[in-house]
Amino acid sequence: MSAGSRAFDRLHPAVQYHVVNSLGWASLRPTQLDAIEPIHAGRHCLLLAPTAGGKTEAAFIPVLSRMAEEGWQGTSVLYVCPIKALLNNLEPRLTRYAGLLGRRVEVWHGDVAATLKRRLLADPPDVLLTTPESLEGMLVSTRVERQRWFGKLQVVIADELHALAADDRGWHLRAVLARIDAYCPRPLQRIGLSATVGNPQELLDWFAPVGDRQVVGSSAVSTDADVTVDHVGSLDNAAIVISRLHRGEKRLVFCDSRSSAEKLGAALNQMGVRSFVSHASLSASERRQAEAAFAEERDCVIVATSTLELGIDVGDLDRVIQIDAPSSVGSFLQRMGRSGRRAGGRRNCLFLATNDSALLTALGVLHLWAQGWVEAAVPPPEPWNVVAQQALLMTLEAGQVTVAALRGGLSRSFPELHAGDVADLIEHLAETGYLARDDAGLLQIGPKAEREFGGGHYRDLMATFTGAALLTARHGASEVGYLDPAVLAGQGDSVIVLLAGRSWRVREVDWRRRQAWLEPAKEGGRARWTGTGRDMSAELASAIRAVLVSGEVAGVTLSRRATAALETLRDETPASLEGPQVRTISPGRFRLWTYAGSVSNRTLMLARKGVGACAFDGLGVDFRVDPRLSEARTSTYAPSAADYRVLAEGTKFTDLLPLQLVAREVDSRLLVDAARSGGR
Repeated sequence: MSAGSRAFDRLHPAVQYHVVNSLGWASLRPTQLDAIEPIHAGRHCLLLAPTAGGKTEAAFIPVLSRMAEEGWQGTSVLYVCPIKALLNNLEPRLTRYAGLLGRRVEVWHGDVAATLKRRLLADPPDVLLTTPESLEGMLVSTRVERQRWFGKLQVVIADELHALAADDRGWHLRAVLARIDAYCPRPLQRIGLSATVGNPQELLDWFAPVGDRQVVGSSAVSTDADVTVDHVGSLDNAAIVISRLHRGEKRLVFCDSRSSAEKLGAALNQMGVRSFVSHASLSASERRQAEAAFAEERDCVIVATSTLELGIDVGDLDRVIQIDAPSSVGSFLQRMGRSGRRAGGRRNCLFLATNDSALLTALGVLHLWAQGWVEAAVPPPEPWNVVAQQALLMTLEAGQVTVAALRGGLSRSFPELHAGDVADLIEHLAETGYLARDDAGLLQIGPKAEREFGGGHYRDLMATFTGAALLTARHGASEVGYLDPAVLAGQGDSVIVLLAGRSWRVREVDWRRRQAWLEPAKEGGRARWTGTGRDMSAELASAIRAVLVSGEVAGVTLSRRATAALETLRDETPASLEGPQVRTISPGRFRLWTYAGSVSNRTLMLARKGVGACAFDGLGVDFRVDPRLSEARTSTYAPSAADYRVLAEGTKFTDLLPLQLVAREVDSRLLVDAARSGGR
C-alpha cells in the first residue's frame, strides 16, 4: 500500500466517499495527502503550495474529517482571510464541501447585514469565515455571548498567512487568537496556508509559539515559466500593447495602484477591449459582477490590484500581464501562478514597464526569481503599537481588569516581549488617560480613549491599519465604490472621475453623510487615492545592481525596447560590485549610489542631513554637496523625539506609546543602528 493510500484511508469514511463519488476526484494532490496525518494528530501546521495548488482543500478536508470523527458541535472552525473579497469567493466552495457532511458554512465581516449576524448568533454555523478585525469586533461586542460563541472552537485556518504576517495585522490576528483560546476547551489548533516563502519553519513557529508543529509542502521556487519584459514608456502605451496582443484570450493585468488600474481599464474600454476593473475601492457588488463576468467570458481583460493576487478565483487564464513591477518575488510568483492552470498550459508573465525605474525594479525581481530566491515572511519587529491597541481592547472586552490580569493577557499574546516593558506600557496608558484606574486598582477604558476611539462602538480601535475617509459613490440605488475626496479638488464645477473603469460626472456631494452621487459621463476623468510608498529591500536593490553590471537576467526575454533602455541605463547609472559610487546629477546636486535598500538609505540620509543629504530611495541618497568631501562624511546622527514621532506617523497607535517604545519600534523597522553613528 502506498503512502498516499494510507493517508487517504486515515480520512473519515464519509469524507472518503464524497471525495471520490460526490466530488469525482480520482486522487488528492501530494500536499493534500501529506496534510492529513498531522492535521488529524492535532499538530499546528503550515501548508505550502503555489497559487492554485489546492491549499484550501489540504486544510479543509482533514478538518471536516476530524469534525465527523470526533462529533464536533457548534462553531468549531474559524477560517480567517486578510480580505473580505476572498471570504466571499471561498464561501460557495467551502459550503459545498461542508454540505456533503450536513455541515454549515457562513461568512461574517463588515459587509454582512446585522440581521444575518443576529441569526448566526442564535443558530451558529459549523464553520465561520471571517477577518481578524471582525473577530476583534466579536470579542468586544456586548451582543456576543463569548463563551457560547467561542467555547466549542477547535481549529483556526489562516489563509494567506504570509500576507497577514508581513504587517501588523499578523500580530493583531495572533493576539486575538490568544484571547479566544481563553474561551476554548483547549488552545486552538492553528493551520496556516501560505504561498512560497523563504522561512517556512520560522513563520510557523511565530504563528503557533507553543505546541507540536509541522511544515507541509515545499518552499522551493519553480523557475519554469515564460517571462518577457517590455519597456513601453507610459500607461497609455501599455493600453495600446494590451489591446493588440493576445486577442481572443483571457488576460489578467496587475497594477500596483488603484488609480493606475482605473486609468488602464478606462483606456482599454475606449479602445473597444472588453475590460473589467477590480480593486478594494470598488463596492462588493461591483467587484463580484466584474469577476464573475471575467470568469465566464473568453476574449476579455480584467485589470486588478493585489486583491486578485490573494487566491480569488476568476477562472482559467491565458495570460498574466504586470504593469511596472510588484514589490517582491513572492508577489510575482503569486501573480504569475494565476496562469498555466489548464492541462498542457505553462505559467507566463509579460512585464510592461512605463518608466526606467519600473524597468529596473522588474529586472531586479526577476534576477532574484531566476536564482530560486524568495523573501522570508517576517513580522514587523517590536510591535508596541499593537500591544497598546490590545491593552485597550482587552480592557474593553473585560469591562474592568486588574493590572496583573492585563499584564498576563498581553504577555500570552506577545511572548517575545519583555514583561517589564509591558508593565511600563500599561502604566503609561493609565498616566495619559487611555486607561483609568479606580480606587480598588481596577483598570477600565479611560476618558482619552473614549474621546479618540469611542465613536462607532470603537470601530477605529479594532483595525491596525488606517484607511482614508472615503466618500461612498452611488449611481441611483447602486453603490459603485469609494472616492478619495482629493480627486474632487481643483476640477471646478464639472468634476469627472474614473471608477470601475468608467467615466462619471459627480452630480452632488453630501459631506455630512460622506456620499457622492454620480451620473455617467462620455469619457475622461481622474482617478486618485491617497497612499504610501513602499520600501525596497536590500536584496532587491543588490539584484538591480547585479543586472546593471551584467546587462542580463537568466531565463527572461527582453524586448528590443527593454534591451535598448537597459543599455542606456547601464551607460548612465554607476554600478559596481566594489562599493558605493557618486555621480553629479546637476549643478549643486549629487547622488550616492549605494544599492543598499530603503532602510539603510533612509538612515544614511538622516545621518547626513546636516551636511547636505536631502532625499533617498532604495538605490541611493541625494546630496546638495559632494558626499565625498570629508565634512559630508563625518556627521553623526542621534534622532530627536520629534524625529521619532515623524518617522512613526505611518504606523497606527504609536501616539499611545511612551517615547522609548516609539524609538525602539522605529529603530527596528525603519532605521539601521550601524549607520547612525556616521554612516558608511
